[in-house]
Amino acid sequence: MTEVELHAVAAGRAAVYSARCPGKTTPNEDAAALIRLDDASGILVVADGLGGSQAGDRAARLATESMKRSIDRVVAEELMLRTAILNGFEQANQAVLELAVGAATTLAVVEIAAGVVRPYHAGDSMILVVGQRGKIKLQTTSHSPVGFAVEAGLLDEKEAMHHEERHLVSNVIGSSEMKIEIGPSIDLAPRDTLLVASDGLFDNVHVSETIEYIRKGKLIDAARRLVTCSQRRMAGSDEAQPSKPDDITFILFRLSAAAA
Repeated sequence: MTEVELHAVAAGRAAVYSARCPGKTTPNEDAAALIRLDDASGILVVADGLGGSQAGDRAARLATESMKRSIDRVVAEELMLRTAILNGFEQANQAVLELAVGAATTLAVVEIAAGVVRPYHAGDSMILVVGQRGKIKLQTTSHSPVGFAVEAGLLDEKEAMHHEERHLVSNVIGSSEMKIEIGPSIDLAPRDTLLVASDGLFDNVHVSETIEYIRKGKLIDAARRLVTCSQRRMAGSDEAQPSKPDDITFILFRLSAAAA
């Protein structure tokens, strides 16, 4: 994508962006989906195929397609949405395993229903909810050695972004030991901003910077600020800042009253 796109979903607006790593000629190994259920509910999905594994792009696409098929059954079979999402993870995992080429992907999913959000994830694609004043209301823990070290207080954010094992992921779709982490349900306030993103964003833009970019202003402008900063970092124009060229995908969401 060369520009951020805006879409209506779940009584709000979503700004979506996905692009290949600068200079890369092989396919973008990220995937994203907006799944509409009704006027007040929907699902946001981001998957990041592992660059070190074979067929990362196929794994990410299979994961999002498996989730979509599972969610589509909610209305047809009157399933609980939570059950459909968990089934989607299991089906995605089985589909990627059946590729039998060592493929893997992360999968981050956010359920939105009547202004209430709930995160589900496997891997290091992050889900973040911040208030207009910058308060973090939700931040998922990356399923990686570095992510767990940050959560335990053994590394700070700056050390983590420059850590030599930053690229390692310990829990993925495409593993017989895949685990699904389910977060708490959170009421989304009118001015809150929800972000779901692959590590192409968070390996280049500090969480504190990300919060400042997205917490206020028009949604599309916030998304464009993330794109500009991540592109600048990947180009390595500032040696004092992190620079990890990678595919990047993110979805920003606000309820309609605050999305303008």
